[in-house]
Amino acid sequence: MGKRAAVAAAGRGTGRNRRAPGRAAVPGRARRSPRPGSSPRPRGESGRQAPRKDAGGPGPRGGRRRPAGQLLLAALVAAASLLGGALLAHWRGPGGAPPAVAAPSAPPGTAARATPPPSPASPPAPRPSPPASSSAPPSSAPPRVPASGPGTFTVAQAAGDPVGGSGTLRRYRVEVENGIDVSARGAAAEIQQILAHPQGWAANGRGRFQLVASGADFTIRIATPTTADRLCLAQGLDTGGELNCETTDGVVVNLRRWLLGSPTFAGTPAEYRHLIINHEVGHEIGIRQHLGCPGPGSPAPVMMQQIKGLDGCRSNAWPYTANGTYITGPAV
Repeated sequence: MGKRAAVAAAGRGTGRNRRAPGRAAVPGRARRSPRPGSSPRPRGESGRQAPRKDAGGPGPRGGRRRPAGQLLLAALVAAASLLGGALLAHWRGPGGAPPAVAAPSAPPGTAARATPPPSPASPPAPRPSPPASSSAPPSSAPPRVPASGPGTFTVAQAAGDPVGGSGTLRRYRVEVENGIDVSARGAAAEIQQILAHPQGWAANGRGRFQLVASGADFTIRIATPTTADRLCLAQGLDTGGELNCETTDGVVVNLRRWLLGSPTFAGTPAEYRHLIINHEVGHEIGIRQHLGCPGPGSPAPVMMQQIKGLDGCRSNAWPYTANGTYITGPAV
């Protein structure tokens, strides 16, 4: 046998230096025997030995070992990332919104005072009322009407031009009982406006009227209920502390009606004062008879005693309509 054959035969006999299939043996290099107690490295599906699995050893083809500092740094970075994500999730809470920040604690040595939550049912604290002022608007309560007065009168020192375009001129004076909260000049100015109203007597050719302080043809007096009753009773008229009347020397207006109006009148006291003057001056210009309601829903005539009932009519304070028609009704 030759020298190569002798070497192959020697390998087969000892079981060492066996050549792997398909791989030529390297001349002069023998394969190592496994150390006692160690198992041979497994072979892969391709028949090659599988690479070592120890993390610190070289790779299958001479790879380099990673320094221990790099491995430690990578581990710390990964741990910090996990810890930061957990802290962020905890800070945002389950709904993703940041939790409420707690109020700062009291400094050492001071007692913390708890603020009780406001009661939802408690009403807001009332604001203090402003102090009363002389320019404040008048109260909505009805004015007080004194039952009686001294029986003496103040004449309104006022005069005006005649109102109306035709008919007899009648001069009138205004007097107000002393001790009541009604200005004589103010009442005179209001009566002058009532007689000049476009739906009044003067505007519709039933006479002319002029406010004067003296030399009057008739007088309009505003008196307390007791004084009004006395003046009216002198003419044989029972007004019962409630009604107005027309006397031989003029008109007596009950203060209660002037200030409060009438419970049967569907207007303000100021509007009812138009009815008072128009009704009583109607007697002055010659209308002596009272009228009744012309029909349900119709405006009541001013010469109707509306305070005693409307009988289906609508309350009305003017003798004429807006288009100049006289409002009349059956004589009663």
